[in-house]
Amino acid sequence: MKNILQKKILNPKTLLEHCEIWKADKKKVVFTNGCFDILHLGHLELLQGAADLGEILIVGLNSDSSIKKIKGINRPINNEKTRTELLASLFYVDFVVTFEEETPINLIQTIVPNVLLKGGDYKKSEIVGANFVEENGGKVVVFPLKKGLSTTNVIDKILEQN
Repeated sequence: MKNILQKKILNPKTLLEHCEIWKADKKKVVFTNGCFDILHLGHLELLQGAADLGEILIVGLNSDSSIKKIKGINRPINNEKTRTELLASLFYVDFVVTFEEETPINLIQTIVPNVLLKGGDYKKSEIVGANFVEENGGKVVVFPLKKGLSTTNVIDKILEQN
């Protein structure tokens, strides 16, 4: 099982090699990204929705250091290895690639996805890489979120109960 997961976890160099093959094969590539700190139903619905929009779903995952810059020193709850393997274990996620920067713009420019998807907590104008994707013939999708499903809500509920 470990070998199957490892094949789905790419570094930027292997990602570039795969992208060249997908482009040659005219595959429809979907990209989404996030912290995916405590995997919950909202994440699963977003990832399933993303997978339905193309043939290959790539998930960009914020590294631990990236999350600390964005969300503070107490995050992430789950480390990078755990989050990467959880995402890679989902059958509808084709590949996971971790990025160190605060935004995935370098990944987006490497992949040049046909579809860029983010959750409904973003407006299209706030989505990093949206202009780049559209300028290159792709589309940007804002996926509707279900109210109350967030990592912050999960953390708050745990803290409330203790």
